[in-house]
Amino acid sequence: MSGFSPIRALEVLRSHGVDLVVVGGVAAAAHGSPSLTGDLDICYDRSPDNLERLSSALKELGTRLRGVADDVPFGLDARTLAAGDHFTFVTDAGDLHCLGTPAGTDGFAELSAHAITIDLEGLPLRVASLEDLIRMKRAAGRAKDRAEIEILGALRDEVARGP
Repeated sequence: MSGFSPIRALEVLRSHGVDLVVVGGVAAAAHGSPSLTGDLDICYDRSPDNLERLSSALKELGTRLRGVADDVPFGLDARTLAAGDHFTFVTDAGDLHCLGTPAGTDGFAELSAHAITIDLEGLPLRVASLEDLIRMKRAAGRAKDRAEIEILGALRDEVARGP
């Protein structure tokens, strides 16, 4: 494992054509949040074709289940991904959370409709809107999420005020 490299993970996902929206801390940072994160959270389209592409990308990233012994069998294929909704992985590029339906949302289609496209180190990415990030943080309700809601709310107000 070479450490946390969300750009590498996103490059691999993109090279496989995975339909996704970046959520969580990386998305918040893309909007200007100063908070640090140690994992990449994505919301993925659950269509069969996209699950095939996601499975291929995850294999390339050397993905395994987080918190599970390496000798525990896990079939990383589209069928397995279709059977679940949330997956917490360790990859060669760091921790990766694949969320079919993030808390407080109806999933990919809804988030994609409101997402913005940003350029992250030359990589065009779909990132959840500030409003959607705030909604997901509220629904999760953890202490760290409540603190991030304040930051994201301030960013939203700054954007609304304009340049």
